[in-house]
Amino acid sequence: MKFKSNQNIHISLVSFFVLFFLLFIHTGTTYAHQPRIVTKNLTIVKNPEVSKAYYGKLEGQEAIYKIISDKAFPLYVSVLVPDIDGQKKDVSAIIIKEGTALPIATLNGANFKWKKFFEEFGQDTYWQGPEYKAQAEAGNYEIRVSSNNNDSKYSLAIGEIEAFDFKEGMNALTLIPQLKKDFFNKSPISFILSPFGWGLIVIMFVLAFIFGFVYRTLLKKFAWKTSHGASKNIGKNDRMIRIIIGVALLLIAITTTWSPWLLFFSGFAFFEAIFSWCGFYAALGKNTCPIN
Repeated sequence: MKFKSNQNIHISLVSFFVLFFLLFIHTGTTYAHQPRIVTKNLTIVKNPEVSKAYYGKLEGQEAIYKIISDKAFPLYVSVLVPDIDGQKKDVSAIIIKEGTALPIATLNGANFKWKKFFEEFGQDTYWQGPEYKAQAEAGNYEIRVSSNNNDSKYSLAIGEIEAFDFKEGMNALTLIPQLKKDFFNKSPISFILSPFGWGLIVIMFVLAFIFGFVYRTLLKKFAWKTSHGASKNIGKNDRMIRIIIGVALLLIAITTTWSPWLLFFSGFAFFEAIFSWCGFYAALGKNTCPIN
């Protein structure tokens, strides 16, 4: 019976992760560019056919993106800017192929009718400017991004093939809070409106509760004759402290970096409060519960 119970828990956990992954894929397909934050004037674009979004700010000079390809590839380029106060829609890009006298395309943002759209993955609004799409020959290319005064924020989308796997999902989790703050002038807490944001909270809390149940079960099984294996080992005051800790860690996480570790420990603190059990106390054999 125990084996069957553990098997059911394992199946339920796998099902939860599958459902969360499907939710992530569904949400990401609306705008599944791999996010990249640009801090240098020159960026080398690898795998230009794969969809990426480069976020940067012009600092007095144009930004250059280099593509080096030894085979033909589908080239897609689009210019975007954030929908924020004071943002100008004057960002342009020219696409140059090495060995040609003239640019193969000019994306003139200053004379373009920009379109506003809402991106569900990050829950942010953009202005989408000119775009270019063609089959490119093998060779070396440069995409030069500029604005009237070279002082604008911009996002340069390159590539159309979606390749948004688990690794890129984790990378997006790291970058989106920073983009909220620095690119969209928002608090990172707004990410909670995204299914990926609240989904991360749910999944880290589930993992924390599973870890708590497994840890407590093992202690009860192998140390049941001692205080280490007590089902409850903290009283009302300790439970309140853990609720406060759980809330504090959750608030710190969603207002700063959305660290999965902070969310995990927040969930574990709530687990301890709900079940009147402390993992640290259990390891020490300490018990403040009035009823043993």
